[in-house]
Amino acid sequence: MIGGSIGDPPMSSFAGTRAADDTPWLNVPALEAWLQAHVAGFQGPLTVARFNGGQSNPTFQLITPPKAYVMRCKPGPVAQLLPTAHAIEREARVMTALAGSAVPVPRVHALCEDEALLGRAFYVMDYLDGEVHWDPRLKTHTPEQRGAIFDAMNATIAAIHTVDLDAAGLRDYGAPGNYYDRQLGRWTKQYRASCAHAPAIDAMERLIEWLPANAPAPDTVLTRLVHGDYRLDNLVWTRDQAQVIGVLDWELSTLGDPLADFAYHALAWVAPPGPMRGLAGVDLAAQGIPALRDYCARYEARTGLQVGQRWNFYFAYNLFRLAAIMQGVAARAAQGIASSQQAVAQGALAPQVAQLGWHLAQQGIAL
Repeated sequence: MIGGSIGDPPMSSFAGTRAADDTPWLNVPALEAWLQAHVAGFQGPLTVARFNGGQSNPTFQLITPPKAYVMRCKPGPVAQLLPTAHAIEREARVMTALAGSAVPVPRVHALCEDEALLGRAFYVMDYLDGEVHWDPRLKTHTPEQRGAIFDAMNATIAAIHTVDLDAAGLRDYGAPGNYYDRQLGRWTKQYRASCAHAPAIDAMERLIEWLPANAPAPDTVLTRLVHGDYRLDNLVWTRDQAQVIGVLDWELSTLGDPLADFAYHALAWVAPPGPMRGLAGVDLAAQGIPALRDYCARYEARTGLQVGQRWNFYFAYNLFRLAAIMQGVAARAAQGIASSQQAVAQGALAPQVAQLGWHLAQQGIAL
């Protein structure tokens, strides 16, 4: 499904591991000593493997005799990163806040913001021993199973968008002010910074002009918890069942417009199969996958929200944001600090994603 790691399995897919001996900054003895001091019940000896997938934050499996953990790191020292990027501290905070809620998340054990230990910040959470579905067409499933999986996915994003912010202690999780001014400013800034190391994209320049002029009026924008990268392969499922046991990859989460967050998720229905991992052109009824209109209706019934008709803005905004992220991948690859071996290929897709955003800005889509 379309997302920040198009064409390459993201962190949540745990798409195989490799030895971590190609990671010179990873001081395993120092890490093991830190875990012993900061993670309750930790028992070595420690073995470390690196997950292959993901473009954003290097992710490792920490294996001990009693259990396995996951360590999520920034890709480099703070001084080398784009402003506001790779916010693993926010990931750790939001998952800790959601523990025990209707939103399933892995348990976060500890956060290390001191770069002196490994040269970058990181946090440690439980490893979820479940299934991740990579292709939304779910080719190995029956129509009934596909329908159940899509309904559970719908229920989970609805649970995110109906979190009680005060009860969760997340009322201050987003900056005050106009949500779209803030978001468009952030991604424009990050895109511009990335262009120091990657070619500028004409469609991005057009979107930078078009999006602020077509954003919803501030007094019409809701404020809810939003995931920012909600898609099928950022969910961990019980094996052979349509039950979500973990929502991962909260790096882009904030307080913002749930309708834009839902529209990002809905991009799967308009993106093509293949590198973008979409559903466009698939016979949905035959496959047991709900039509977008029906999927929206289930979300509306669960949340009490109305999806509305601003699809061209929502889709264009999300593809602009995604292209800015991918331009950052390209920039990190050019600087030699990308977290995935496939970063060059992924960064090269930024113009294609931006062009789709500009196309939908002009054409839109009707339910």
